[in-house]
Amino acid sequence: MRVGVIGGGQLARMMIPAAIELGVELRVLAEAEGMSAAIAAERVGDYTDTETVLAFAREVDVVTFDHEHVPQDVLHALVDAGVPVHPGPDALRYAQDKLLMREGLSQLGLPVPDWARIETPAELDAFIADHGGAAVVKTPRGGYDGKGVRVVHSAAEVAEWFATIAEDGNAGALLVEELVEFRRELAQLVARRPSGEVAAWPLVETVQVGGVCSEVIAPAPRSAGRLADVAADVAISIAEGLGVTGVLAVELFETTDDRVLVNELAMRPHNSGHWSMDGSTTSQFEQHLRAVLDLPLGGTGCHEEWAVMVNVLGGPVEGTLADRYAEAFEGHPTVKIHNYGKAPRPGRKVGHVTAIGSNLDDAVYEARAAAAVFQD
Repeated sequence: MRVGVIGGGQLARMMIPAAIELGVELRVLAEAEGMSAAIAAERVGDYTDTETVLAFAREVDVVTFDHEHVPQDVLHALVDAGVPVHPGPDALRYAQDKLLMREGLSQLGLPVPDWARIETPAELDAFIADHGGAAVVKTPRGGYDGKGVRVVHSAAEVAEWFATIAEDGNAGALLVEELVEFRRELAQLVARRPSGEVAAWPLVETVQVGGVCSEVIAPAPRSAGRLADVAADVAISIAEGLGVTGVLAVELFETTDDRVLVNELAMRPHNSGHWSMDGSTTSQFEQHLRAVLDLPLGGTGCHEEWAVMVNVLGGPVEGTLADRYAEAFEGHPTVKIHNYGKAPRPGRKVGHVTAIGSNLDDAVYEARAAAAVFQD
């Protein structure tokens, strides 16, 4: 079995151990030399070029991704050539375009913030006036980790976006949403195979710093019962309703008025699921490979009562993460360390650590303290 991964980033890198354990041959089409998954990259090429991608796909049994940016015409060319693609283009388009995502989720009757497609500053100002004087504006494509997202009080604050947005039929269009008052952010991961089987991990709580995920707690504290059931039902409904295959991450708001609203989608392994590498019976990376190969899915239970993942953001000012291993291993022998093979850079996710155990406070302390070893 040969799985081709388009994109040479950290997610492709973290699929490698799972592929080795399953006896799956993993091949990666990387965008450039020296990326995180360079250890498995047999080809470097332009993922927006149809012929390059088709040539890569001829060497594998199924194609999947570590990001959502492959153009629709390239995806459809793969499908037309008979290549199994998971997730397929009809599903992936909802992760590529936030306006389509909101339309699709609304059509499925799923809970989302109040939103609108806006094409003029006047429309944005009217929406802001109707929603308490503030709103969240998003560019439909390309935004992640807080990029392409602004909280605004007038259209003047995104004037340059109106001047520059012009992609795929969304010329001049932006997404505006109500500014949600939320208690916390949550994430629900599920996996779905082409034949229809679905498996869900426990609901997790995520902590964001500057628009970037900093910590994940699994399971989310105070989530057992109705909240966990609602989140799993929402994510499974999205996977089935949009035809997602592979791992799906659904980012959620738990609001101050007791709603659960869908914020974002990712149709691939996701930062909020990295805890599963050490904390779950089946990691999201193994599950993703099982799903795209249409193999029976693995169990999603936890090894311990709690798992806490803390991202290493930026890394040391000088040297590499490996230079700090001795200190981290000696001080925190129960914590697992994952290095993405990236050069340190302010704000960049260069690795993560995970602590598991029966006491949440202890797990949080160990994970934070170990991650701090790699920060200056």
